[in-house]
Amino acid sequence: MAEILLSEAEKTFILHGVQDGLRQDGRTSEDYRCVEIETNVVSNSNGSSRVRMANTDILVGVKAEIVEPETEQPKNGRVEFFVDCSANATPAFEGRGGEDLATEIASLLDLSVHLDLEALCIISGKQCWLLYVDVLILECGGNLFDAVALAVKSALHQTRIPLVTVSVGERGEAEIELSDDPFDCKRVGTDNVPCLVTLNKIGLAHVVDACLEEEACSLAKVVFGVTENGSISSMRKIGSGSLDPNTINDMIQSAKRVGLSLNDSLAEKLKEEELFGDKKTTKGFLR
Repeated sequence: MAEILLSEAEKTFILHGVQDGLRQDGRTSEDYRCVEIETNVVSNSNGSSRVRMANTDILVGVKAEIVEPETEQPKNGRVEFFVDCSANATPAFEGRGGEDLATEIASLLDLSVHLDLEALCIISGKQCWLLYVDVLILECGGNLFDAVALAVKSALHQTRIPLVTVSVGERGEAEIELSDDPFDCKRVGTDNVPCLVTLNKIGLAHVVDACLEEEACSLAKVVFGVTENGSISSMRKIGSGSLDPNTINDMIQSAKRVGLSLNDSLAEKLKEEELFGDKKTTKGFLR
């Protein structure tokens, strides 16, 4: 994670402000910064998006490929996540500094993102769709997990997979044929793909969408996966700080409220983005 140096006086100022319900930029504990989203930004992908949350900038591309399914799950398709932390994002990512963070984000996406894998199957036990989801962190300005999840869900929502026709050949073997019509395709269902809501504990309080300065004052955070109906689908604690049961319960309730609003706002703006078609416009939300 990107690091920032703060004096003890600055940390005390931030901590007291959070505990009094007023953050340094005027937000309340459950307010996000303005988020901008743009889809269909990578021409040679099946789906793509770019999300900017203050100084955090994420680019995601989805590429579909026909492969053999895994032996243990012959009726399911496959999804693989790859995360790359650009050295330009922060000096901490130079060399191999971003590898651990990239592995952590990819692991969190594997845990949180749930797709209908059976819908990606073409021929049981023989062929299926494999979705490569490539995440590139262009700039780090705090709250990476939430920004990455928004970008991934947006890219998957915009992903189009060519329709496949399965026929029986002369030798009795199944043959597949991809449609040449670019509009003859199917979408990837994202109804069960959650948004991630990260709550950072600062002092005795907690906040969402922490900036770098607030993250420097936090010893523990919990990342929640929140679905469109407001239920918690995953939870992971990060950091060395401790959390008592009452704090965790308060975090869960905050995550449900924030996650439900976040999912609704994202769905609304993605619908607006589709209506624009080729008239590309960057859409902002959560203002």
